[in-house]
Amino acid sequence: MFEDLRDLYQEVIFDHNRNPRNFRVMADANRQVEGFNPLCGDRLTLFLKIDDHVITDASFQGSGCAISTASVSLMTEIVKGKTETEADALFTQFHEMTTGKAEHIDLEAIGKLAVLAGVREYPARVKCATLAWHTLDAALKNQASSISTE
Repeated sequence: MFEDLRDLYQEVIFDHNRNPRNFRVMADANRQVEGFNPLCGDRLTLFLKIDDHVITDASFQGSGCAISTASVSLMTEIVKGKTETEADALFTQFHEMTTGKAEHIDLEAIGKLAVLAGVREYPARVKCATLAWHTLDAALKNQASSISTE
């Protein structure tokens, strides 16, 4: 079972790294935040369009390692159609899952993001996986134009 999850993890990471979803500048975004991970050089700009507290569109531009690119690609797919409150709850679940702060994660509730659960076994890679999510958190709070994982 663990080997099947590891194979799925690798397959999803490679797919989203080679063919990132929502990789584009969004001209009509009403939230835009830059994120940077100095540890491995991941850099992204997250674009959100939020109408009546619902994320109607999400996209990104930037470059980074395979885990970072796959994480932001998956995130932009999953948050579309979610309310700001639902997206914030996903941020919390994802952060707890990847940092190991939660012993039991409802993998069904977190959906495709479950493939990134194994990143917590590699502490140096956690910041790669969570960069997009910290950038999303800042965008949801409309707090910053730039964030860093350091």
